[in-house]
Amino acid sequence: MVIRDVKVEGPYNFDRVLERLALDPLNAVEQENRSVKVPYYLPDGNGEVIKIQATGTTDQPEFSMTFENEDNIEQKLNRISDIFQWHTGLRDMHEHFLQTDLKPIFEEHIGTPIILEFDPFATIIKSIIHQQLNLKFAFTLTHRFVSKYGWQKDGVWFYPSPGTVAGLTVEELRELQFSQRKAEYAIGIGQKVASGELDLDKLAEQPDEEVIKELTKIRGIGPWTAQSFLLFGLGRPNLFPKADIGIQNAIKKLFQMDQKPTMDELDQFSTSWHPYLSYASLYLWRSIE
Repeated sequence: MVIRDVKVEGPYNFDRVLERLALDPLNAVEQENRSVKVPYYLPDGNGEVIKIQATGTTDQPEFSMTFENEDNIEQKLNRISDIFQWHTGLRDMHEHFLQTDLKPIFEEHIGTPIILEFDPFATIIKSIIHQQLNLKFAFTLTHRFVSKYGWQKDGVWFYPSPGTVAGLTVEELRELQFSQRKAEYAIGIGQKVASGELDLDKLAEQPDEEVIKELTKIRGIGPWTAQSFLLFGLGRPNLFPKADIGIQNAIKKLFQMDQKPTMDELDQFSTSWHPYLSYASLYLWRSIE
């Protein structure tokens, strides 16, 4: 067992991070203890569990990390820093939004970072499962899928590998209450990643437009899923999924509009929010959760 401590630039509200992670029953979160266990996926298909324990405050964030061993420790540290966006200071972004019409929600939710899903492949599978479902059933369906085909270590769930998903049948997923198409989409993605036709590591090095272009070629992945991958899989800072109903409802509520904003109105609203559109999206979602 190896313990490493890290200090992060504030503001950074880890309690809000844990609130968000706790929405998903697959995540091993202890809010009272201010900790979460993270599945770390290894290239050989195995995995390790890394525990993140908050020891600081929103203004002076500090964390203690517990690793199983010293192997590739710097790589693991970098991955955890990526997931929790510790290398991305929130201060400049926060100051930017205090000069915009989103000031009220940024003051209320100060220090809320974008948190990545724990694995890029899992991000896409989760997005496909969540398509056109209410959040509660989306989490239920994802839990059924992972608990049946994934695996568990030290109380932490790991999503099934691309190879495992590629080998499933539509009938198996239909038994979990997947729709026919959703089952086909999930298996298809598994096959593309397992075969190397879709290389998520290489994709992560491409600009936003190229990632969207590549992903939307794939059956079952539309702009919403591609943007979700960019935002929660890769942590890209300047995405605004304006077709998202939650964002439209949040803007309607915040600006006391009689009806949901049009696409043109959304473009006008968001002009001053660049280059941090992803944070505008996140804080708008938070404002109605």
